[in-house]
Amino acid sequence: MSGSDPTVGELSEGAILRRILDRLGASSALVGPGDDAAVIAAPDGRVVATVDTLVHGPDFRLAWSTAFDLGWKAAAVNLADVAAMGARPTALLVALAMPDDTPVSFVEGIADGLRAACEALAPGCAVEGGDLTVSDTLTIAVTALGVLDGAAPVLRSGARPGDVLAVAGPLGHASRGLALLFDRFRDAAGHPVVADLTTLSPAERIDLEAQLRPRPPLELGPIAAAAGATAMMDVSDGLVLDVSRLAAASDVSIWIDSPALGEDAAFALSGGEDHALLATFARPDVLPVGFHPIGRVEPAGEHAVLVDGHTHAGTGGWDPYRDWDAHGG
Repeated sequence: MSGSDPTVGELSEGAILRRILDRLGASSALVGPGDDAAVIAAPDGRVVATVDTLVHGPDFRLAWSTAFDLGWKAAAVNLADVAAMGARPTALLVALAMPDDTPVSFVEGIADGLRAACEALAPGCAVEGGDLTVSDTLTIAVTALGVLDGAAPVLRSGARPGDVLAVAGPLGHASRGLALLFDRFRDAAGHPVVADLTTLSPAERIDLEAQLRPRPPLELGPIAAAAGATAMMDVSDGLVLDVSRLAAASDVSIWIDSPALGEDAAFALSGGEDHALLATFARPDVLPVGFHPIGRVEPAGEHAVLVDGHTHAGTGGWDPYRDWDAHGG
């Protein structure tokens, strides 16, 4: 392809990088993009770091996600992990592996999504470096960095019997959005087709937005830590599955009250990719605004997780090794 929208195979790495950097905005690092590595300030000497990868096929479909969507989501899912430690996100490092026939405008769209997500969800955080390479499969790998501003990190292992289980952010919308895409926007052969937004109800648009452009309540991570959260994590793989991980790390059992999850508790319990914040607190009166109670922590027992006093039929949620084929990979 040539003309006004060249492919990445027709430009040099330096030319592609210049187009990306032009869209990312000003750097907030001590040394930003352009050198062999960035230099990020760590005021109290500690850095919170996490990495996540989005791969075409198991993690997204190009028929359903725009380049902007992919940039936004790649930022949001990593920023949520930083916030779940009680930290403030400060920088992203982004590696793109893409076919050489990828239009450069698509890469620019990813950059636009990354910048917009940082500006909307974590002001002061920006993309400070990364890498470009060629691959048959479009892959976006993001490393997120954050700082604790003098506070202690909130781990998964701190929940204690008697604690209140609480969540900030909606549950179930992203899973309903994914189900909507699979149910209504595939052709006769099962291949994804572009979603016609004019056919969606307002509620369905909310679900689709939650799947394609999640908005985790990042600002509540440090607030929860300051309020004395005993344990915290990002709900990325489904509530029951993630609660079971918190229970195992803390050596406790956890009771979930399904009426506290809203009208569609099934999606809330078993759906994934909500990126809500799950936390435990010693008392209900210390829950920060934005968190609401959904259960309680009990001594370790026969079952790690109980829903309304009963074992949940399967953990549900998202496991890339278990669910890849089931999602049409």
